[in-house]
Amino acid sequence: MKADVRRPGVIAPEQSAARKRYLAATVVTCVVLTMIFSAAHVVKLGSNRMEEMRSKSSYDVAEMKTKIRAAGEDVLLQKKRATAIVKSSYTVAEVESLLTPEQWQELDSMVMVPAGEFLMGTNRARDDVQNRPQHQIKLDAYLIDKYPVTNAQYARFVAATGHRPPLNWKDGRIPDGTEMHPVTMVSWFDAVGYARWAGKRLPTEAEWEKAARGTDGRRWPWGEKMEPARLNTYYSVGSTTPVTQYKSGASPYGAMDMAGNVGQWTADDFLPYPGSDAPEDVFKVKVAQANSAADRAMRVVDLVPTDKKIYKVLRGGSWKSDPFSTSSYHRNFSLPYYASDFYGFRCAKDAGSS
Repeated sequence: MKADVRRPGVIAPEQSAARKRYLAATVVTCVVLTMIFSAAHVVKLGSNRMEEMRSKSSYDVAEMKTKIRAAGEDVLLQKKRATAIVKSSYTVAEVESLLTPEQWQELDSMVMVPAGEFLMGTNRARDDVQNRPQHQIKLDAYLIDKYPVTNAQYARFVAATGHRPPLNWKDGRIPDGTEMHPVTMVSWFDAVGYARWAGKRLPTEAEWEKAARGTDGRRWPWGEKMEPARLNTYYSVGSTTPVTQYKSGASPYGAMDMAGNVGQWTADDFLPYPGSDAPEDVFKVKVAQANSAADRAMRVVDLVPTDKKIYKVLRGGSWKSDPFSTSSYHRNFSLPYYASDFYGFRCAKDAGSS
């Protein structure tokens, strides 16, 4: 029987197999560890982003239950306060003293949008389905407010009519230093009431969009590129800002804050465009519905479509919005009796009307 003698450096087959198994196990372990650390890193980044968003919020998240919150969350609060008696508010003379005559004149100004056609909507494949397709619309000449309606302007309405003040006005008074900010916490019905009192109306969705983007189909009031310095959006400030602050964000007709700051109610129902391929479900109102006693106890609900109500269209995005929701063609929507700290409005009227 021959002795098992090997040349130096030659590895036995069983040793080679063992080394291969060890190497394979090492590779698998490294891959798994890399995936674990990558996932942990992503979670950490997400956590940091959430903390950043919270830090830019207009109130302490721990106090959320005591604050006015996003659209819909304050509906019950509105119902409770709808008939509440306001302890104190403004007289007409007090409201007039809030601003200088020059400021009042500027806020009350309107811009002219001439008659003619413009491109409405978009054909961008990655955009929200409710924004498609792009189509041509012809409008008569009209006037539209240069700025969103401000707290000071809305206070004149409240003082003159006794209308209920917005819920974020303590004792019927504008929060300090926000007279020139757009009024918020107003429902579609509040906006319609103000517009009638002012001898105006809410703009149609088409009127709003043409005033925002002109006739060349641009994506934002200033052009095709998103430029953060031109608008207040995505918690960059953490609250509304004075309507005169972003002068470089003016539309082709000189309308301000047509992107960001507050989403703005329009006159129209949220319906599909002609030729739209959007699913019908997109335009149906969804209501929260618990399917069992256990679900109700745990506050677990499903969103169920209903034909009994209809959304109204909001335009312009807001200080809270995803930046791309500030595109001039983007259609947001809400129930008309909802109000929020990022819902506002501006008014319009026919050209030549007094």
